[in-house]
Amino acid sequence: MTFRPMPGLAVCALALANATAGAQTAPPAPTVTALPAVAAPAPAADAHAGFIKSVQGDVHVLSAGGDTRLARPGDRVSPIDRISTGPASAASLVLRDGTALVLGPDSRLDLKQFHFDSTTQDGGLLVSLLRGSLRMVSGLIGKTNPDAVRVDTQTATIGIRGTDFIVTADAQP
Repeated sequence: MTFRPMPGLAVCALALANATAGAQTAPPAPTVTALPAVAAPAPAADAHAGFIKSVQGDVHVLSAGGDTRLARPGDRVSPIDRISTGPASAASLVLRDGTALVLGPDSRLDLKQFHFDSTTQDGGLLVSLLRGSLRMVSGLIGKTNPDAVRVDTQTATIGIRGTDFIVTADAQP
């Protein structure tokens, strides 16, 4: 694992600035209307971890069910999706707690766990950088409970204490 500046992330620098500026404005949850004598399900606010803010080049999202889709700005990501970028590609994501993630070229990131209660600001975040580069600006989870945010790589685990950092993980042979 190496910590170093990444020129490849410059393509998403403006997207990160926009993401952190409006980090807590996720698309609104759908409204559910109850029928008489039938309980309506609660809105699926926790069904997603966040959304894709910007995409440049070849970026894909692999769901837990094995479905792969081309990533587009505004797409929701679930708490256990994998995001992959191709060569000369990048993507930025904003999670519901305001955490901003920017993936550089040839990167693979697994969202392994995400839960967040906007009322209590309690939650947890675990991401795994399998290869490539990641810039992360922590959101409310990292600010209210720093021990609840972790970034795993193949060689190390990083505990995040409310900060802005860059990590690079080289693919293992």
